[in-house]
Amino acid sequence: MRMMLLIAGIPLLASSATAQSRQTPEQRAEAERRFQTELRMPRPVDALNSVWIEELTWIEVRDAIAAGKTTVIIPTGGIEQNGPYVATGKHNVILRGQCESLARRLGNALCAPTVVFVPEGDIEPPSGHMRYPGTITLKEETFRTLLDDIASSFKVHGFTEIILIGDSGGNQSGLKATAETLNARWGGKGSVARFIPEFYDNSGLIAYMNKELGITEPNDDGFHDYYWITALMMAVDPAVVRYDERVRAGKATINGVSIAPKEKTIAVGKKLIAWRTTQTVKAIERSRASTKGGPN
Repeated sequence: MRMMLLIAGIPLLASSATAQSRQTPEQRAEAERRFQTELRMPRPVDALNSVWIEELTWIEVRDAIAAGKTTVIIPTGGIEQNGPYVATGKHNVILRGQCESLARRLGNALCAPTVVFVPEGDIEPPSGHMRYPGTITLKEETFRTLLDDIASSFKVHGFTEIILIGDSGGNQSGLKATAETLNARWGGKGSVARFIPEFYDNSGLIAYMNKELGITEPNDDGFHDYYWITALMMAVDPAVVRYDERVRAGKATINGVSIAPKEKTIAVGKKLIAWRTTQTVKAIERSRASTKGGPN
């Protein structure tokens, strides 16, 4: 048991506040010495090639920060109804491809786990998406507190730039307010929070798809679903839009546009991800340029 606790970075005698209070000064000093030694332990195996913090070990995160990856992106999605074909985790699926692309394009960034719970409407009485089974909502104040705690955690560990992005319209005001709260509290010392509203430029993305890719949606099927959303999702996982099932049922269209063949729509999705990544990087660079005397 003692060895297991030490490996976890929690010395046996310091496993609780009560146990700590019973330690002698010498025991506390020894426990801290062991902890500091563990923090400096070398990585025993090659690092995983991932930008997702949840996939990395704490040692890999430590080494990434030391190597200059001091930017962390906090993506926010949601769980909501999206018509009869698209999974409730639509935004989270999109962010899986989008944050990966964005972090690798920036070069100095990692992705936090996607915040999958966001404001989706009232609980009592149900409003908005909450009128549909499967939707999960948060109160606005809960969402902002969650974001604050996540961003503050990253600041503690040495990230100097916290980027907040949202793939849903209902996330934007909370993201903006949280970034403002964090920057007011941090005072430009150590870290900066950046809300990037340009990430959620759906009209720009649609215009790019219409003009550059020559794809338009001639009608509206009346669902909370669009071809460009389906394409973004299929670039990550075609199963989440029920591709095979729709093909078998003769339902492989949305708003008058076919999502078959699969390879064509996936290719479109990858182009949309690339466009969105480029626009978001430009917005981050503008935000950085506007920061006077603060972190990157």
